[in-house]
Amino acid sequence: MSTYDELGAHVSTAGGIHHAPGRAAEIGAGVFQVFTKQPSRWAEPQWDPGTVNDFHAAVARNGAWFTVSHDSYLINLASPDPLLWRRSADCFRGELERAARLGLDAVVTHPGNATDGDPDSGIERNATAVAEVLEAVAGPRVLLELTAGTGTSVGGTFEELNRIMRLVPAPMNERVGVCFDTCHAWVGGLDLAADFDGVWMRADDTFGAHRIDLFHLNDAKAPFGSRLDRHAGIGEGTIGLDPFRRLMNTRRFHRVPKILETPKGDDGVAADRRNLAVLRGLRPC
Repeated sequence: MSTYDELGAHVSTAGGIHHAPGRAAEIGAGVFQVFTKQPSRWAEPQWDPGTVNDFHAAVARNGAWFTVSHDSYLINLASPDPLLWRRSADCFRGELERAARLGLDAVVTHPGNATDGDPDSGIERNATAVAEVLEAVAGPRVLLELTAGTGTSVGGTFEELNRIMRLVPAPMNERVGVCFDTCHAWVGGLDLAADFDGVWMRADDTFGAHRIDLFHLNDAKAPFGSRLDRHAGIGEGTIGLDPFRRLMNTRRFHRVPKILETPKGDDGVAADRRNLAVLRGLRPC
């Protein structure tokens, strides 16, 4: 185990995926998230074995202990359009296959949009795709990201995430967990400020908070309950510092990886270091 704590950030893969572990080390992080492809394009990357080997070597050299990718923004596993659903499922399979080659621990996925206005059917379509891909690809876990619940998106409540997980049959559902995004939770109506303990009680009562395998730590630019997904630096938004202080000091989540997706501005390294320092400063010395 490295000397790093459980905090990290989404880091750039500019110049090649094998540069990501070093960029995580540069900000003092032993956990990190990446895109394994351009997130707004369908094109699938082609890696030579040397690139994959270089990534593995960099992970070992820099002491990373939890690594995760985020899937493409184009993927919509809840789509009612059979052609888009099929293309999304194939793209998602490609994401898991790349994650397996890299030895990543997990892939974070947005549950998608039920653009026909039927969220129940969208949830069923998502679960079908997740089950299909997990059965085909061994290795990484799939983490369903709690969304802001905007428009036709599914996965904006604990109940919807629970339904997806329950619809993925055994034994594949053992590889499905939750990514809890603090900004999404806040703007989606989970009151981390006034009802911090109640949020986790509600999680326990639905899918079980032990299935939260990753946190995305982001403050919010938009008001509570607005369903507007706009991230802000830690302590610089409408959530404020206190919920982050409580989360950083909640024993049950102490070893759950926590990754920043906060704005990077003109100097991403400085921004990540600053936000990580704020979070670390919320724990007693």
